[in-house]
Amino acid sequence: MRTAFFSRLTLALAAALALGACSKIETTDTAAADPGHASGEHGSSSSAGLPPGDIAAGEKRAQEKGKATGQSCIDCHGAEGNKPIAPNYPHLAGQYADYLAHALQAYRAGDREQALMTPQAKDLSDQDIANLAAYFASRKGELRDLHGLD
Repeated sequence: MRTAFFSRLTLALAAALALGACSKIETTDTAAADPGHASGEHGSSSSAGLPPGDIAAGEKRAQEKGKATGQSCIDCHGAEGNKPIAPNYPHLAGQYADYLAHALQAYRAGDREQALMTPQAKDLSDQDIANLAAYFASRKGELRDLHGLD
């Protein structure tokens, strides 16, 4: 009986240690330092079903003017995605790559509509989306959350 108790206790302890080893609290700083965490860059698969993103290619693409609007990503969202030109335009820097990829895919498909973004995203390839998502996710965001506030 005592052996069964210790076996169950050992099993429970091993499971708790395994779960603890897998847990990681991610902050904006750690996400910005590891832009591939959600883009598939480090072998993890993208929930958006995209190939790994290339940060340098994404930076270049973010500066290119789109055919539909004549604007680039940074024209509206600001340098590195931190300075949108209007208060209702989102900050892109530091966002999760998968979040950005899903948003761009939805704009491209017409499932998410906005007067500038829907036509702007129509011509983006899967690789363009992965690259843009990796680039903006790699930028240090100026977003704040509620951690540390009393």
